[in-house]
Amino acid sequence: MGSDSKELLGIEPLELRFPFDSLSFPARVETKKQISCSMQLTNRTDDYIAFKVKTTSPKKYCVRPNSGIVPPRSTSDVIVSMQAPREAPADMQCKDKFLVQSVVVTESTTTKDVTADMFNKGSGNVVDERKLKVVYVQPPRPPSPVREGSEEGSPPRPSLSEGGNLNYQDATRAHKDPEDVTSDSETSALVSRLTEERNSAIQQNNKLLEEMDLVRREISKQNGGFPFVFVVVIALLGILLGYVIKR
Repeated sequence: MGSDSKELLGIEPLELRFPFDSLSFPARVETKKQISCSMQLTNRTDDYIAFKVKTTSPKKYCVRPNSGIVPPRSTSDVIVSMQAPREAPADMQCKDKFLVQSVVVTESTTTKDVTADMFNKGSGNVVDERKLKVVYVQPPRPPSPVREGSEEGSPPRPSLSEGGNLNYQDATRAHKDPEDVTSDSETSALVSRLTEERNSAIQQNNKLLEEMDLVRREISKQNGGFPFVFVVVIALLGILLGYVIKR
């Protein structure tokens, strides 16, 4: 929290803890490309509070929502999703940071009205800033028949007192894995090709129906009978029409 501002939003938890099993690489990453955690923003004041979430690694995380309005005496949930890396991080340590900025706004302010200028201290606004760290934790293990006296696999809680100038950027609202984008493109191409084949079959079907109707009218101009040639033509057209429909 900045020294020149008061706490506007309560944040729980103060660490973004992602369950991360280093023993399951690489199989786990191939079956689950994102891991998520949530944080809750609580407004205990009588004012409307606008917030924005930033991170030092915007390409790595997806935040929903990454900005918004928290009404008085209410809470807002934020989901943070991380693209699972291709290999286990060294020593299960993560240097990524998050920054939650908040500022008092008017009651008429909507989420669409939230802009970066609102959180600019240089413009005279009183901005509350809370820094959050990212921590990798081992996922829960199956219960042991014998109760153990201490927990294992959880790294010590890091200190939030680290300083330094970090490059925080707006967190993204959505993120697609490159493999997912490729899959969507292939699916669209297949649907387009099948649609073209269906339209071609319908056009051929309509053309055959027109030719059959033309032959029927030519024959009807005769003595009203149905000669053998007409029967043969109708039969051949029926066989051809059935073949086209099957295709």
